Amino acid sequence: MTPMKRWWLAAGLVLAVAGTGAAAVAVNRHRTAPEPPPAAPVAATTRIERRDLATTKTLDGAIGYGTARPFSGHREATVTWLPTPGARIKRGKQLYRANDLPVPMFYGSMPLYRPITGKGLFGRDVRIVADNLRALGYRTGPLKGSENAELTEDLIAGIKRWQKDLGLPDTGTIAVGDVEVLSGAVRVDGVSVQPGVPANGELMTVTSTRKVISVRAELSQASSIERNQKVTVVLPDEKRVPAKVLSVGRTITPPDGADPPGLAVTIVADDPKKIAKIDSADVAVDFAGTVRSGVLAVPVEALVALAEGGYAVQLPGGGLVAVETGLFATGWVEINGDGLAEGTDVVVPA
Repeated sequence: MTPMKRWWLAAGLVLAVAGTGAAAVAVNRHRTAPEPPPAAPVAATTRIERRDLATTKTLDGAIGYGTARPFSGHREATVTWLPTPGARIKRGKQLYRANDLPVPMFYGSMPLYRPITGKGLFGRDVRIVADNLRALGYRTGPLKGSENAELTEDLIAGIKRWQKDLGLPDTGTIAVGDVEVLSGAVRVDGVSVQPGVPANGELMTVTSTRKVISVRAELSQASSIERNQKVTVVLPDEKRVPAKVLSVGRTITPPDGADPPGLAVTIVADDPKKIAKIDSADVAVDFAGTVRSGVLAVPVEALVALAEGGYAVQLPGGGLVAVETGLFATGWVEINGDGLAEGTDVVVPA
């Protein structure tokens, strides 16, 4: 081989080696670096709290004015005027008109069952007249007794002044039916008749003037409901209104469709203004059941079911602590376990 051929062969080998190296560098520059292994997931935790737990039972209710009750007049006369539904009538105002004279309303616990006439008449009915006249601003003179009163000259004079102001004959006597006595102010729910009928029959239905929440409770539910019991009324917009039980009925209502017999429960809001703009609406009423105060509790999802039975909670390090569960309420559960205290972190599903 000539010297010239050997030189070209050597040069070719150098170029080939150089090309191979350049290709290797190019490949290495475009190769993706390996991804690091994924980090171990961090367990979500919550802290054990000391809190009050209470179970609740929720019953359907309705805002309104309570159950309407019939009202019957007692006067031997002809009805000449009746109020319109929705009207509110209070002490001293006319409830209806008979023979075109007003029949006013007094407050009391019993009707006037006899004529209030004759000096010296004594009884509870006389006391009702005296108390109402005093409340309306009329002088009645001194009254003897707390439940009964005597018809005196001063009281008769007070009756006359009241009759004259009302446009009634100022006779100083009150006949049966001249005045109707109810327990308090009423709202007219509906009228039952038209003017022209006798006034000594059913004339209208009335309710309380106060907004209430009416609930129909089954007998098993009503057994644990007590007067003045605190409840929460949930309005259609989800607002929660504190309230209390005003009364629990004693008369069992008959079955209503698929509903079994029950008792009427009447509830009033602690702040009536919160339902003042609602004439009627369906609501939910939460009644507190079992109450546990100041117990250690965790969200229910923090419980771990054990294969051998029972429950545990998991600590952030992975250890399990067996617990005894108590009351379950509103997504929380009462727990007790060795070494567990308020503020202890426990694992919950992420």
